[in-house]
Amino acid sequence: FLQEIFRNLTADDIDVSTFVLDHICYRVETWDRYLLLKTQLLKIGTLLTESDIGGRPIASFKFFEPLEFKDRSIGVIELPAPKTGSFYAEGYEHAEFVIEESFETFIKNHPHVKFDERALNKTINPEIILKYGELSVKFHHHTLEYVIKFLD
Repeated sequence: FLQEIFRNLTADDIDVSTFVLDHICYRVETWDRYLLLKTQLLKIGTLLTESDIGGRPIASFKFFEPLEFKDRSIGVIELPAPKTGSFYAEGYEHAEFVIEESFETFIKNHPHVKFDERALNKTINPEIILKYGELSVKFHHHTLEYVIKFLD
């Protein structure tokens, strides 16, 4: 999953080497699977929050020991419950990076890339998104853990 994300970012000439890889998201197909994985994640991390977002709960966990990927440490995973009427195959779905520059500047610096800008107007932690087939990459200004503690 992450190898494909980084391969696509490299192909789009987006250097994320200085960005924090904030968290990853793992989707499930069924409510039973959501409950099972939530229980399993509690064995390897702390539940930061479980909030109703978009009509279904989303649980976020901070790992006791961060996941390591190459030179990255990933401390948080997001686990959304399935949304009624929407199907998502089980597996990793997105990775999120924290950027410091404005979205306008970031987009201008990558004129050859088509960002999804629909989430720029979110009241909490707006973001821009890149889709790579079933995977996506999101860029925002605050970590999920910060948002949970201070903005939610």
